[in-house]
Amino acid sequence: QVQLVDSGGGLVQPGGSLRLACAASATISRFDAMAWYRQAPGKQREWVATIQSGGSMTSYADSVKGRFTISRDNAKNTLYLQMNRLKPEDTAVYYCYARVITTDYWGQGTQVTVSS
Repeated sequence: QVQLVDSGGGLVQPGGSLRLACAASATISRFDAMAWYRQAPGKQREWVATIQSGGSMTSYADSVKGRFTISRDNAKNTLYLQMNRLKPEDTAVYYCYARVITTDYWGQGTQVTVSS
């Protein structure tokens, strides 16, 4: 069983930055891929970014491309999401996701609120 613990959310003004972290209870180098998703109030959960097991291949939703950066530190078993130039529409609960063989794991979520 893998546990993922999300942290780093908070209240930030438009144009500001936050860095989210996802600490895993297992060796993340074993994971097939890791990703971030988000869910805004009244909306479905949507994909934000993915990073492959090797760490060199990343992909992003068009809405965050050029502003967000996903990364992983295998030595610390932690996934990150650096979020820059935040917009009010980025307000959501952000969830870490990992796929290990055929099982999906989710973090508990961390709230990000972008407001002046």
